[in-house]
Formats: sequence, structure tokens, C-alpha cells
Amino acid sequence: MQDLVILTGASRGLGLAMARQLVAPDRLLLCLSRHTNPELDTLAQAQGATVLQWPVDLADPAPVAARLQQWLSQLDAPSLASATLINNAGVIPEITPLEHCPPDGIARALRVGLEAPMLLTAAFLNASGAWVDAGWRGPRKVLNISSGLGRRAMAAQAPYCAAKAGMDHFSRCVALDEARREHGARIVSLAPGVIDTDMQTQLRAGDPAGFPDLQRFVELQRQQQLTSPEDAAAQVLAWLQRPDFGGEPVADVRG
Repeated sequence: MQDLVILTGASRGLGLAMARQLVAPDRLLLCLSRHTNPELDTLAQAQGATVLQWPVDLADPAPVAARLQQWLSQLDAPSLASATLINNAGVIPEITPLEHCPPDGIARALRVGLEAPMLLTAAFLNASGAWVDAGWRGPRKVLNISSGLGRRAMAAQAPYCAAKAGMDHFSRCVALDEARREHGARIVSLAPGVIDTDMQTQLRAGDPAGFPDLQRFVELQRQQQLTSPEDAAAQVLAWLQRPDFGGEPVADVRG
């Protein structure tokens, strides 16, 4: 039997680090990203693992969710030991006060960071719920990669903060829905800490005139307080294995 994992934003940063660690012979890994990463195919071939990569644009999430639900409905559920969806993809729009943020940047941040996770979660729960109705009893989990910025406001990043706050709250709502169902899925919106990725580089390049928190991000790097993507990925994936996963639908790897 195989464990099924669906991972968004797997081509770089934290997503790529998680994908590398998830590649295994007993796991079916489906990656949804704007671009495929040849490294994952090479790693899968070396380990005799199955990795599928769909190049998709999560700024247009409805067709992606429909494709995912159809694909899941065609899988042989009895051959799967478990099923997990990790919504990791996110977008940092232009670092500026909301009134100066281009409308397409606002829309993209919300579509990738909130609408896509909601639609993909719905598709996952619909398809895997049909397996449960047919007698499948494997664990189902949804892990949403949130951010401390969904819980603490920051100037010049209203769209990103709003997307992550929405992710936290929709996770709470879905957790309530699933708790009412027999063999319901477990869901957690998890803040992964401060990670040394392109997002941090982008924040450090902000204009101090419109980004009052700039120096804080510069200091995080200077004081070596950033977690490597590999270490952060290990922490996030370890959270998935906790026996109390889903007990609290909004959590932080830092406790």
C-alpha cells in the first residue's frame, strides 16, 4: 500500500524541501506548481518512487481543483494507506500600502493563497469522502501552510496577511464540519516559522519608505534567525505525524 500526498508549490523553497523529503517508494506524491522541477524526477527514479508533477497556475484554481477531484476519483482507494493534502503555495504581492498595490497583484495573492487552498481542499474532501462512503478507512489529513502574518498584522502586506488569516479561519470551519462526520478528515493550518526562502529576500528588498518592518527582516538574516528550508520542512512533516494532529486546527511549529 502507498501513502498519497498532494503538495502545492513544490518547485522551490519550503515546498521543494518538503517534496524532496516526501519522495519514497511507498508514497505516491503529486506536486502542483507553476513549473516542474527535474530534480524531483531524478530523485524519484533513483529511489524507485512515484512522483507526478502537474504544471498548473493556482491563480486560476477552479480547473485545477476539478482536475484533482477527477484524478482522485479514479484512484484505487484500497491500495492507499492514507491521503494527505498540503496546501503550501503562496504569493507575496508588491510590498506597498494597499492603495498602491496593483489590482492584479491583490487578486493573485488571494487566489493563490486562499481561493486555491479552499477549492483544492473541497475537491480532496469530496473525492476522499466518497472512498469513505465505500468503506475505505485510511486517515485523511489537510495541512495548510499558514504564516505568523495571518495572526499579526504587518504594514504593506495586506493581501498576503489577509490570505493567511483567511486560511486559518477556513481551516477552523472545515475542522468543525469534519468533526461532525464519521471518519472525518483532520485539518491544521500551521505556521512554519521564519524560513530562509525567496520570500525573505523579497521582503528585505522592500522600499523602507513604504515598508516600516523592513529592518526587522534585515535583522532576522543578520542575526541568523532564519530556519533553512530543509529544517523547516522536517518540522512541518513531523507535525503531520503527531498523534494529536488536528486537535487544534490552527497551530505554530514554534509552539
